[in-house]
Order: sequence, then structure tokens, then C-alpha cells
Amino acid sequence: MAGHHFNVLFLCTGNSARSIMAEAILNKVGAGKFRAYSAGSQPKGRVNPHTIQLLQSLGYDSSSFRSKSWNEFAKPGAPPLDFAFDSALGHSRSSRSRRLTG
Repeated sequence: MAGHHFNVLFLCTGNSARSIMAEAILNKVGAGKFRAYSAGSQPKGRVNPHTIQLLQSLGYDSSSFRSKSWNEFAKPGAPPLDFAFDSALGHSRSSRSRRLTG
């Protein structure tokens, strides 16, 4: 399957730090094999400035990062997902009951 890549979604609560970093790292080290996305169950609406600063200091282009809801990935036209990883599972009581379907 030449040209095929796996779509990966990293989930956390606020989509402001952990999942953003995971998205950035996988898109860089997995280029051509993976396409990473991130989202949150309760997005903060902005990426943590320390996260942006860290990623920039490591040579990542942070211009496209934004805090977004996981609902964006349930809409028509959203990329089909091959994998979803929840970095907040067990982090808070509300995250324990989440389910991602589709």
C-alpha cells in the first residue's frame, strides 16, 4: 500500500498540552506513515503557551495548533481514524466514562 498512512487521534481533556505535543511529535517522526490529530472532551480554547514555547524550541512549527473538541472528528468529512489514544483516561472522574465510537 504505497502512500497509505494511518490516522491517529490523541485525546485528552483540555487539548491544550499533552495531546498537542503527541500530535506534533507523531506528525514529525511518523511523517509518511502516520497523520496525527488531537482533540479534547472539554477543550480549553487555546493551546498552553508553555506547550507552544517548548515545541518551538524543539523546532516544531506551532502555527497550526489549536485546542478543539473531539466532536470535530464525529462530523461528516472528518478523517477516518485508525487509532485513538486517550491520554487523560483515569486523569479525572469525567474522563473515565467517555466513549469514542465510529
